[in-house]
Amino acid sequence: MEKQEINDQLKKAYLAFTVYIDSLTDEEFIVSHDGKWTPGQQLNHILISVKPLTQALILPNFLLKILFGSANRPSKTYDGLVAKYQQKLANGGRATNRFIPKEVTSDQKDKLIDSLNSSVEKLMKQVQGFSESDLDRLILPHPLLGKLTVREMLYFTIYHVGHHHEITKRIIHNHNSALNDEA
Repeated sequence: MEKQEINDQLKKAYLAFTVYIDSLTDEEFIVSHDGKWTPGQQLNHILISVKPLTQALILPNFLLKILFGSANRPSKTYDGLVAKYQQKLANGGRATNRFIPKEVTSDQKDKLIDSLNSSVEKLMKQVQGFSESDLDRLILPHPLLGKLTVREMLYFTIYHVGHHHEITKRIIHNHNSALNDEA
């Protein structure tokens, strides 16, 4: 994907997630099923995952290169990056402490959604400042996947929100199924 398509996919994936989260009732926003994070915690996890990337991409390219280095390989494709992430999850990979959300209450929903929307808008603006070659040349650290090119990190960011969107939909589906079984 080139940067315009990356931005289009970021916008589409994050909008779908926040619209879904916003549609949840207060009860649904804080429900947990099978030990999974609540939808509110899913939202907070996505927010605390996007913020460091947004902050890193504010830095000038030369500073990113000094701090994290340059790629010694071509960027993976979107599908290749997703396969690597899914393999890490299958092998037991989980969010590290920094990215584990605290308890979230229903009165935090609007603020968290607004904050996530703002962070994604900033991220999309920052992407426009990179050349296509810089997206493949500069690298950033990922806590589970190791060193990723900026392009790969953006691919991860697109996939990651969709992954948690699906988890959240399963939580709500399972919760509603349990309620129907009780009725």
